Amino acid sequence: MTHGPASPALRRCGLTVLATVLAATAAVAPSDVAPAQAADEPDSYRARYHFTVPDHWKNDPQRPVVIDGTTHYYYLYNADYDDAVGTAWRLATTTDNVVFHDQGVAAPKATNANYDLWSGSAVVDTAGTAGFGAGAVVMLVTQMDHPTPAQILDASGPQAQFLWYSTDGGRNFRPAGEDPVIPNGGRRDFRDPKVIWDAERERWVALIAEGQRIGFWTSPNLRDWVRVSEYVNTGLGVLECPDLFQIRADDGTLHWVMGLSGNGYLTGAPSTYAYWTGSFDGTTFVPDAPDPQWLDHGFDWYGAVTWADPTAPAQDRRLAVAWMNNWSYPYTTPTWAADGFNGTDSITREIRLTRSVAGYSLVSQPVSTLDDLATSVAHLGTFHVDGHLPLDYRGDAYQLEADISWDDATNVGLQLRRSADGTRHADVGVHGDVSYLNRGGTGNPDPSGQKWESHAPFDPTSDRVHLRILVDRTTVEVFVDDGRYVHSSQVFADPDDTGLALYTSGGAATFSDVTITELAAGEQRPARVLADFEGGSWGPGWTAEGSFAGAGPTASALPGQVGAHVLDTFVGGGDAATGTITSPPFTVDRRYLNVLVGGGDHPLGAEPATSVNLLVDGHPVRTATGDDTGRLRPVRWDLTDLAGRQAQVQVLDDATGAWGHLMVDHVVLSD
Repeated sequence: MTHGPASPALRRCGLTVLATVLAATAAVAPSDVAPAQAADEPDSYRARYHFTVPDHWKNDPQRPVVIDGTTHYYYLYNADYDDAVGTAWRLATTTDNVVFHDQGVAAPKATNANYDLWSGSAVVDTAGTAGFGAGAVVMLVTQMDHPTPAQILDASGPQAQFLWYSTDGGRNFRPAGEDPVIPNGGRRDFRDPKVIWDAERERWVALIAEGQRIGFWTSPNLRDWVRVSEYVNTGLGVLECPDLFQIRADDGTLHWVMGLSGNGYLTGAPSTYAYWTGSFDGTTFVPDAPDPQWLDHGFDWYGAVTWADPTAPAQDRRLAVAWMNNWSYPYTTPTWAADGFNGTDSITREIRLTRSVAGYSLVSQPVSTLDDLATSVAHLGTFHVDGHLPLDYRGDAYQLEADISWDDATNVGLQLRRSADGTRHADVGVHGDVSYLNRGGTGNPDPSGQKWESHAPFDPTSDRVHLRILVDRTTVEVFVDDGRYVHSSQVFADPDDTGLALYTSGGAATFSDVTITELAAGEQRPARVLADFEGGSWGPGWTAEGSFAGAGPTASALPGQVGAHVLDTFVGGGDAATGTITSPPFTVDRRYLNVLVGGGDHPLGAEPATSVNLLVDGHPVRTATGDDTGRLRPVRWDLTDLAGRQAQVQVLDDATGAWGHLMVDHVVLSD
């Protein structure tokens, strides 16, 4: 997206805020000097408690689905960054929406003629309407419709909507053919389908971003679609990542909400998640008011998705997460050079709908399970500040809460990530009729120097504010009062800048109940693919005996298969083939081993066997067999008791009769 310059009002107020604080706080005004750059240090910039991509690149989140109590979170991932464009869908799972466990790529790019996978949405097809079986996880996703090699290189091929499906609980997806279920129809922009189930009319509804339109489509089966209406907005640039949901307000009334990611810079609005409350009759959404509200007023909360909170009473609240970056400067980050990745998400939020005199608005707060990461809580107390007061605290990953009250002060706030000499810091506070987050004094990722201070409305007659601030190594998120207004922005401070100070101008203020909660790093270990069987041999270090010596993977298209090839012991000479195929030793350093298994139902111990076995010291400690079908089913072994041990995966085929062969695919270690 192309964004216009910051509005004059934003620039004026930002300069006023800094000017009034300068003498007391040693603030560095962006208008006077260039903003400080993040130091090129060997220290890690990887966030401690925010989700980050394991390596290379991530951008848009994809709306999660909850399966058997586990949230499956997908996102766009590019393993070829920064050499080439092109994204796959990668999967992370969580049970608390704070600590995520990587499961690897769930839907690879370059799988078919349509190459990249862009944004879309996954749904659990409970009734099996799409024909993949009851409970299949089905994706409606944007790809290019048979792009040319040149179009693949710059991702310029015609956009259309395609079906992919998973029969193993959303871990691995396959394309349902190479033809779109919703062809392009001559549109330049045609992407990001968001699918919901309309229970009242027993059909699917998809919202698709079509330039400056959101198209509404309906289908009985996820395959056959009809365009039934559109929403048009010419004031927010190219619209992306639409959203539609119903939510119950705090007064008990139900409301529909439509959201999207849009560019509000030309009108002085944010470029994050715009939303409207309104009504939806299964065909058309009618907003209550023409102008949107915004779920975040910072610079880096884009491509947001929301989903139902399974722990809440029906429709009382939802969860939300966004990509903490901006298409104005997506590659400006020290994390790539220091840590080999580019991609951080916001903290997961709980969002609710509240009623006020002005109408209905969404409010948000960090998900409550964030408290479970607390390692210490420091109650610093109450401070009377008239000017500038450094605090005896150092940190780069914490939550800070404070109640601030004043009589005559015109500007109150906190300096975060403050340098030892006080010349570098990010400022959070209230000035007149705005709350703000100013990163102009340290680590502003925007090379234009324009996007340095974000604003949200604040009641100028108020004389108090509650601030809840999440600081992590490269991010700051500010929740003002009840969370009606939030600022989320990247701040690339020098790793050594960990100080904190309070400040006022124009009078004194009282900072009450200043509390700092230290937050532990959530372990995010990348999944390890032990074998995908996509090469010409079984894999590096794998050995084969008997009929399988000298053989290799088989090209196939089995239900549940990942990629184009599988290990199939039929290759050694049909059902009569016998022998073993064994992996090299590996260390058990993840909790689970996941494998797809099909073929003969001949369990180990009831010879002759067709089984995949986990060997420790040469002895089987886990085993699985087929079910006399060609369907690959997921097998997951908990390896907690084997942590740190050396192990091998063995495929054993001793059977020679009917279904005397075994199929195995995609052996992965994960948490």
